[in-house]
Amino acid sequence: MIVFDLVCTAAHRFEAWFGSGSDFDDQKARGLLECPWCGSRQVDKAVMAPAVPAKSNQRARPVDDPAAKLLAMQRALEDKSDYVGSRFAEEARAIHAAGEQRCVHGEASLEEVKSLHDEGVPLLPLPFRPRARSDA
Repeated sequence: MIVFDLVCTAAHRFEAWFGSGSDFDDQKARGLLECPWCGSRQVDKAVMAPAVPAKSNQRARPVDDPAAKLLAMQRALEDKSDYVGSRFAEEARAIHAAGEQRCVHGEASLEEVKSLHDEGVPLLPLPFRPRARSDA
């Protein structure tokens, strides 16, 4: 198996696996390749950097793991705020009305979020679901 970086005419980059280099050529000639983003069938190999292993006498650099960074961010935000569960909208309104500087997180419906926004209540949707808590 071989992986190629591919690019379409709209400059969308993506990876694809093939049994061999000739499998890529065959699939391209038959019009079987398609960009997963825009559906274009005008797909070519993108310029790739070769995978060169580190010297055996050097330690490998730690890999930047986006999932680990997101998890660390989630933990930090949750540690610095109170989980209020489904009472998020009510708690956020009360905090805003009282002029408090308290951070909370929880769940809210799209309608509740729109209403809070319209009322000028500062909020930030998180890119993850809060961990379940038994104290909410």
